[in-house]
Amino acid sequence: MAEDTPVLDTLADLTAVSIERSSLEARDHVMARLAALVAVDAPAASYLLHIGAAEEVGITLEDVEGVLVAVAPIVGTPRIVNASTNIAKALGFAIALIEAELEAELEDEEDDE
Repeated sequence: MAEDTPVLDTLADLTAVSIERSSLEARDHVMARLAALVAVDAPAASYLLHIGAAEEVGITLEDVEGVLVAVAPIVGTPRIVNASTNIAKALGFAIALIEAELEAELEDEEDDE
């Protein structure tokens, strides 16, 4: 475990064990985790931590909407509204990070010329 990110490393380890021991396919596993995030009223950062995994297993925005519709009768309107807002924040943050990385790469290429 890296000394500079012990919390993130621990979360990654827990996730790896969860995936290893689950009988679900990877896509179903991530969908279940998204439903659980909605149920516990998770913050945007929690959704952000799942964006990469969701993309890797082919989960689309339509799939996420489907999860929200499926759990709405159980968790209620306030949790769905919060989840929608937090998912949008997480996606916005992810896009901002990608844009910053691309800008840095372009600057490095310009400096190399």
